[in-house]
Amino acid sequence: MRAFLIKCILYAGSLCTLPQLHKLANFLAKILLKQTDSRLISVTKTNIAQCLPNLSAPEQQQLAEQSIVETCKTFTELSALWLWSPTRIMTLVHKVSGEELLHNAYAQNKGVILITPHLGAWEMAGLYASQLYPITSLYRPPKLIGLQALILRGRQQLGARLVATDKTGIKALYQGLRKKNMIGILPDQVPTEAGMMVPFFGVDAYTMSLVSRLAVRTGAPVIFTFAERLPAGQGFHIHFMSASSDIYATDLHTSITALNQGVENCARQCLAQYQWSYKRFKGRDTTLYPDLYA
Repeated sequence: MRAFLIKCILYAGSLCTLPQLHKLANFLAKILLKQTDSRLISVTKTNIAQCLPNLSAPEQQQLAEQSIVETCKTFTELSALWLWSPTRIMTLVHKVSGEELLHNAYAQNKGVILITPHLGAWEMAGLYASQLYPITSLYRPPKLIGLQALILRGRQQLGARLVATDKTGIKALYQGLRKKNMIGILPDQVPTEAGMMVPFFGVDAYTMSLVSRLAVRTGAPVIFTFAERLPAGQGFHIHFMSASSDIYATDLHTSITALNQGVENCARQCLAQYQWSYKRFKGRDTTLYPDLYA
């Protein structure tokens, strides 16, 4: 029943324009910000305080409020990015920076490891990349099984192939690189298996080792990408950035640190659009998110 209701909301939202969907997000954020016991707001404020201690208390509060608005946009814009036609979706891209880096990387004929942080409209970043080159991307199947078909349809509509975050999915990534294709990974989720504690915004975070192992084993170039939201629902600015050479280091700590530094460099370009509401530091210190582990 819950999955059915979510689908109804998404299909209703697909009748709106992107500016209207973002205005809806602004309205939802205002309601959410009045909820003093909201876990999402609590985690957002905690992460910002931990990662950006140089900001004054008022600056941290302002960033947290902006972040909640952007988080709401992440959800409302799914109606457009999953349910509009591919042609209409691509009209939302108004600027692209660094795309030649991706083309040059692909021309090396080693495959490409495309890293998409939880920044801006990461669904848009994945869709844009998938219409350029064949791509196999990792994804975590939803807890609501009734949404899986909709999610797969939305994310695969421009040619991407999605594989689950399990041993079969990891194997598919290696196969994709062996075929000289592109693979896509979201790097800033707390891994369930192999990982290492390395700094992220100066705070130790348990970080996946998968990207580092893939890069070292295959020699495939690593490119970061994200879709920055433009003001007033005008669309998106797609960014592509090369990874530091340290990401190819055989020393795993050096490589994973370079991965987190790359994510941080992306996030600093539009701080409010980073997903500060995610419990990035869970498992490191159970007192960091008080009462949020139930």
